[in-house]
Amino acid sequence: MLKIPQSTDWREARRNSARRAILDGAWDAVNEEGLAGLSLRGLARRVGITAPTIYAYFDSKNAIYDAMFAEAATTFAERMAEPYDSKDAREVLTEGVNRFVAFCIGNAARYQLLFQRTLPGFEPSAESYVPAVVALEGTRGRLARCGVTAARHLDLFTALLTGLVDQQISNDPGGDRWLLLIDESIDMFLAHCQPTLPPTENHQRTTLTRGEQS
Repeated sequence: MLKIPQSTDWREARRNSARRAILDGAWDAVNEEGLAGLSLRGLARRVGITAPTIYAYFDSKNAIYDAMFAEAATTFAERMAEPYDSKDAREVLTEGVNRFVAFCIGNAARYQLLFQRTLPGFEPSAESYVPAVVALEGTRGRLARCGVTAARHLDLFTALLTGLVDQQISNDPGGDRWLLLIDESIDMFLAHCQPTLPPTENHQRTTLTRGEQS
C-alpha cells in the first residue's frame, strides 16, 4: 500500500533542503572569502533568497557558524574513527596524525572553525561540540596505547600537531615542508613522554652474571 506523506513530513523535507542550501552557500563563501568574510546579505545572494528569509532557518550568523561547526566536527570524528591499517600502537598513532593533518590542510576555513578562535563572540553549542570531544577521546586512546597518559602530554601533543598544520597552511600552502616533519615530531614526542620502564628481571639477572664474570 502506498503511504501518502504527511504534510509535516513535506514541510520538514523542504526546511531541511533550504537549510542545506544555506549551509552549502556558507561553506562556499568562507572558502572564498575566509570565515570572517561571511555576510548574510552576500549569502542570501548566493542561495537566491532574501536576507530576511535566512532568519526563517537560522536565527543569527552564529547559528549558521554553529551548524557548520557541527557538520565539520562530525565529519572529522567519523574520519578519525575509521579502521586503521595496522595494529601496532606507534603506526596507528602516526596514521591518526596523518589523517588529522590531511583533514586540516584540505580545507583551511574548516580547520580554523574547528581548531582556532578566529570568530570573535562565537562559541559552538554543547550539542555541536560533542563530535569534537569524541574525536579527542580517540586521540587520548591512541596515545594511551603508546604508554602516554598524562593530561599535559595530550595538551602537548595537540599543540604540536596544530603547530605543524599552522606552519604548513601559513608558510607552504600546497607544499609539504612541515608535513615531512611528522615522523620526526612523533619520535621526539614519544621519546619525551613515554615512561622509562625499569629493567626486566631477566635483564637484571644477565647484567649481574656478566658483572660476576668480569
